[in-house]
Amino acid sequence: MNIVCCDNCEKNMESNFPDSKVNLDLLNPLFDEYKGQSGSIISILQKAQDIYGYLPLDALKCIADKTGTKRAKIYGIATFYTQFRLEPVGKYVILQCQGTACHVNGSEEIGEAICDELGISPGGTTKDGMFTLENVACLGCCSLAPVIMVNGEAYGKLTPSSARDIIKNIYKKENGGAANEN
Repeated sequence: MNIVCCDNCEKNMESNFPDSKVNLDLLNPLFDEYKGQSGSIISILQKAQDIYGYLPLDALKCIADKTGTKRAKIYGIATFYTQFRLEPVGKYVILQCQGTACHVNGSEEIGEAICDELGISPGGTTKDGMFTLENVACLGCCSLAPVIMVNGEAYGKLTPSSARDIIKNIYKKENGGAANEN
């Protein structure tokens, strides 16, 4: 059992996390793998995020309970490191480069087109759970500027129109050739 200063303190901490129910049995192999290994919390959190795509509140509670670590410490680690996501991401994660080469070659217009096409802002996920858009400092593809990366695949020399086409083509592929009704 984890002890915090009071029930309200724990509720206040947990209010920072979206609540979702997940299959906690998926975590059991992690607890077996790291049993008795001190200093393994970050590795467990990383692998839990690999399992769920983010760190659900139920998973964080379970990790705290199974490792004997205070929930406040687990929550602190999950919120401190930018590698950890506390909300679900879309099936397709679009990383839009904001580096200098992309900026001077029109990344702002590309971003506006993507946001308009998807109906979200950077950091958001579409209502259908298909896309998440994240701005990143640099993708290291300066010769392709302006560039986005979708699930690890780079698309460069973009125009607002070609960026929209990428999204439309992914929707068509997902919908068996039918266009999305955004």
